[in-house]
Amino acid sequence: MISFKSDVDAVDSFVGKYNQLTQEIHKVIVGQDDVIRDVLICIFSKGHALLVGVPGLAKTLLVNTIAQSLGLTYSRIQFTPDLMPTDIIGTEILDENRKFRFLRGPIFANIILADEINRTPPKTQSALLEAMQEKAVTVAGNRHTLTEPFFVLATQNPIEQEGTYPLPEAQLDRFMLNIWLDYPSMEQELNVVKNTTTEKVSTTEVVLDTEEILYYQNLIRRIPVPDNVYQYAVKTAARTRPGTATAHDWANKYLTWGAGPRASQYMIIGAKCNAAIRGKYSPDIEDVQAVATNILRHRIVRNYKAEAEGITVKMIVEELLKN
Repeated sequence: MISFKSDVDAVDSFVGKYNQLTQEIHKVIVGQDDVIRDVLICIFSKGHALLVGVPGLAKTLLVNTIAQSLGLTYSRIQFTPDLMPTDIIGTEILDENRKFRFLRGPIFANIILADEINRTPPKTQSALLEAMQEKAVTVAGNRHTLTEPFFVLATQNPIEQEGTYPLPEAQLDRFMLNIWLDYPSMEQELNVVKNTTTEKVSTTEVVLDTEEILYYQNLIRRIPVPDNVYQYAVKTAARTRPGTATAHDWANKYLTWGAGPRASQYMIIGAKCNAAIRGKYSPDIEDVQAVATNILRHRIVRNYKAEAEGITVKMIVEELLKN
């Protein structure tokens, strides 16, 4: 059983484990420092992440590498138009003894990669809703609890929109972070080519076990937060809501609707984790700002005026965070 004299000692230990974890991941993944940080923040915050990026940016490899470094089980589900909910959560079958037996689907793993999640109809997408929120699935009236830690990382391709189904707002809200992946720099891409075109295969070692992950997840929840940071997070979310007394001018001008209370909750828990990985024992406003863009990006909806004037979601969020 893990124990420390105080949470201060536990945070110091967490910083060391986090740095060791990133070093192991970088044995396989070149660059993508911010993406790795954001995914790990999501995992230790008990959240889920949506990755948006063009093909070939190592999204699948990143998730597989993180799963190996954390010693967790991993499932990859390729979402296609003909995928059914039972292909994800499992189904009941009649065995040789003429008794119904539940055959578990790929959702029963610690880390789930939902690849190209927007290529399957909403009926199938909804199979993830209960699992992401309740950490359990219900089949034939029977509730099956998922093993924790449980983390869903879904990917979307931003350039191919034919044959895709937009994610329902209720499902988008289940994702803590919406992480955008950019192209690597010339130097990073050169290193990728050198490392992947030889016989040498990079491997990672397990840095944390399940017990340690669960302990650090609970540690993040225990980190104290000053009142002004709580107020800043709540006010930031409120400023995105057009037509309200606290709305920012840009929200009234460019948004159809804004973020709900879950955005405030995620900004606080994300700020706690961002502070912890930097060796701080309590978050400040800078920690909220560090995670706010990825939290708000998929929770605000632009109106026609914003699209016509070329005002992006990122520009709106940056304007909201200025003051």
